[in-house]
Amino acid sequence: MIEKPRRSRRRILDTAVEDEATVRRAATAASVGNVAEWYDFGIYSYLAAVVLTRVFFPDAGRWSLVLTLAAFAAAFVARPFGGFVFGHLGDRVGRPRVLAATVLLMTVATVLLGLVPSHGTIGVAAPVLVVLIRMLQGFSAGGEYTGALTLVAEYAPDRRRGFFGSWLEFGTIVGYSLGAGVTAALVTLMPDDDLLAWGWRIPFLLALPLGIAGVYLRLRLEDTPAFRQLMERSPALVTMTHGRAFGILMKRYRSAALVTAGLVIAWNVTNYVLTAYVPTYLTGTLPRSGAAGTSREVATLLQVGVTVLALAAVVVVGRWSDRIGRRPLLAAGSIGLVVLGLPIVWLLQLGLAGQATGLVLLAAILVCFAGVCPSTLPAQFPTLVRYAGLGLTFNLAVSLFAGTAPAVIEAAVTATGNLDWPGYYLIGAGLVGLVSVWFLVEPAGRPLPGAAPLEFAGDVPAAPGADPDAAGPDATATRASG
Repeated sequence: MIEKPRRSRRRILDTAVEDEATVRRAATAASVGNVAEWYDFGIYSYLAAVVLTRVFFPDAGRWSLVLTLAAFAAAFVARPFGGFVFGHLGDRVGRPRVLAATVLLMTVATVLLGLVPSHGTIGVAAPVLVVLIRMLQGFSAGGEYTGALTLVAEYAPDRRRGFFGSWLEFGTIVGYSLGAGVTAALVTLMPDDDLLAWGWRIPFLLALPLGIAGVYLRLRLEDTPAFRQLMERSPALVTMTHGRAFGILMKRYRSAALVTAGLVIAWNVTNYVLTAYVPTYLTGTLPRSGAAGTSREVATLLQVGVTVLALAAVVVVGRWSDRIGRRPLLAAGSIGLVVLGLPIVWLLQLGLAGQATGLVLLAAILVCFAGVCPSTLPAQFPTLVRYAGLGLTFNLAVSLFAGTAPAVIEAAVTATGNLDWPGYYLIGAGLVGLVSVWFLVEPAGRPLPGAAPLEFAGDVPAAPGADPDAAGPDATATRASG
């Protein structure tokens, strides 16, 4: 009779308890900030083939599109540096303040991009300024997404981390959709001369109110339960140097970093081919090669349509991953890339019906990753180096293999005349994903490494004889030993 209450009380003390309203507020703050961040980051790709080739690279001939996409890829040179700098700060001083800084920096850079004079006004200085500002955007993005992953994962209860993590990607897709929608409206409603002269600047300047909203919401958050536990156990960790944090990552978590990098490559190659390259492929590459492309207006509307479908599915997939596990869904996405990579590209070459079908298939594959990776990747590192580990690994993988995909694919198509290069790239990404899934330890339903199990306050039963209000909504009980 004595054993039972003792075991029940120990289970409660070993569990971190968080109010559901607080978790939802954290997920909202991360998602809204992500809307601002990825609206800012994505509008460049939607305007690339439509306007920016003529504004910044008017004398480059058939290579103007490659140079415009290379300027897009320049942001990824700075992403790993931003990931490690902001990641280290986030692991030492907390997640919310660093995430407010990343949104603010991205907003400032995007507004500046909308103010850059054209090539006709200041000559070669115009594309140089674009590259420098894109690198500033990349530095911000390097700390943004992995920090948001960390924040939501550390707030979400173990049994529902997939669901809450998927809302982060919901915000990302909303940001891209908003960018595509604003671009579609401009292209459709504005005369070409006005669009070229000043209209293209409007989407960049609209970043300001979105960024202010993201900063406000994030500054209202407290630090995550996992981070508070870490600081209570080891407050001196706030003084850890970048070098020591990097050494811990390299010595103890190399396998975790490799698995993370592989999943990031599969996920983000799919993402950037769909969102950054396909609009250019349909409106520029195919018509230039004599194939059946499409108009700028139709391509943008197709893009908006598939992103809306992805929005409807991504949270559902995140919820599924809490029930059936992360590995089956990640394997399905990787197999889809290998089997359907080339057929999707062939469909894009067959006119409007084929293009719509190909985009829907590619979006379905993307959702398999987007709904699951936000809850999978943070589980590969402990609280001590989670933000920095994700920041470095995620952004190196994106920068080397995914963000550069549009420029590399377009350069390969331009040099060889082979329109199937996007399919080859997708197949390669799928093979990398399959290898990573093979070595992935299923994280669904498990506590994050270095943190106590986490549940909602209402899900934890009170100990016999305890005050029912003692574990109220704002209470947090953590493991004494950590």
